[in-house]
Amino acid sequence: MGKISPVSSKYIINASIEIEGVVDRPDVIGAIFGQTEGLLGADLELRELQRSGRIGRIEVNVDTRTGKTQGTIVIPSSLDKAETAIVAAALEIIQRIGPCNAKIQVKDIEDVRISKRNFVVERAKELLKKLMDQVMPDSQELADEVSHSVRIMEVVEYGRDRLPAGPAIDESDELIVVEGRADVLNLLKHGFKNVIAMNGTSCPQTVIDLSRKKEVIAFVDGDRGGNLIIKELIVVGEFDFVTKAPDGKEVEELTKKEIHKALRSKITIEQAKLELNSLDTSEAIKRPMIAPRRPMMVRPNIRQMSRPAFASSTPPVPAPAAAAPMAPRPAPAPVFTPKKDMSDDEKQKFSGMLENLIGTRGAYVLDNSLNVLGKVPFTELATTLKSLNTGVYAVVFDGAADKAIVDVAAQVGVKHVIAMDTKVSDGRLNIVTAGDL
Repeated sequence: MGKISPVSSKYIINASIEIEGVVDRPDVIGAIFGQTEGLLGADLELRELQRSGRIGRIEVNVDTRTGKTQGTIVIPSSLDKAETAIVAAALEIIQRIGPCNAKIQVKDIEDVRISKRNFVVERAKELLKKLMDQVMPDSQELADEVSHSVRIMEVVEYGRDRLPAGPAIDESDELIVVEGRADVLNLLKHGFKNVIAMNGTSCPQTVIDLSRKKEVIAFVDGDRGGNLIIKELIVVGEFDFVTKAPDGKEVEELTKKEIHKALRSKITIEQAKLELNSLDTSEAIKRPMIAPRRPMMVRPNIRQMSRPAFASSTPPVPAPAAAAPMAPRPAPAPVFTPKKDMSDDEKQKFSGMLENLIGTRGAYVLDNSLNVLGKVPFTELATTLKSLNTGVYAVVFDGAADKAIVDVAAQVGVKHVIAMDTKVSDGRLNIVTAGDL
């Protein structure tokens, strides 16, 4: 008897039993077979169904406490839905087991195939995830891994300085000089094998020797450090062309299209010299002072007295007209008075800081010992000063000092405001421009 188990059945009948007395498990099973016999006809006789394997072994679990028995009944079935439901309903007619009253209630009929199907779905998800993550990397991952390995293998150490380079340095008549190993790897990735790195900002002797034999293109990052490297290469080597990555980007970050565009935009070394001369530190400080002169001619102030040559260098303002308002007005003298309190060391310190800020639109905030409390964008300078409130001795920024900045600086007790240019004059603090330094 009992030829099928709950594992191989299609449905499982779950029922609870309550008996007002003490009975054993065989008593419950006997009552089930005895009280349902002949009730459902020959086709649904429990003994025949169990003998043929369509009903499995009936599991009865009972527990006796305080003179009463409670338990569960589990019957596996391979009948169809309707027949299984009829067998389950037949259990509830049992009202006595032995000499005791009893009550059987079917809680549910469980479709084993649903639980199996849920198990299959969850297990399939786990297997698929494992397959995608570990067993089957996609084609792009394979291509990237192979390309990376090939690039690593192609990088060689060239010359006595053991510089990272591509494999075609000796064969090629044209070389590309970059800053570091990562730049070499990026260019190799995109098919440029005639590339060599300097391994730093100083030009090694190996690169200098190559520049005398081959046509060399210096390819540097699009930042201030790139300009400094170009300056050195102009002096120590015999480079033919210069090109830069787009502003704010490094060569190692560029795509193939950006690399080709940068190389097409290369300029000769002579043109690079002219451009660097125009961006020389002293010139970069002077040039912003010339253009804003015209609006300030109406109100003579510290900028008009610092350099008399600007009056003659500005064609729209004749010399006599510029001199006329200056003669009867010695008033600017009090504006210069605070500058006398600035020491030579302070002037030198402020001048160097202003030079470093050129083109950055940044601002330094300094304390009484000229220590940098912080560097912030020029647009956030007023907010920063308000938050600090006190303890700020000077501010140095790449921009023009306007009324808003000066008012905030005066409120928090700033003594020196050092700017590229000024649009106001204020006796509460010392406004110093690049031309004054």
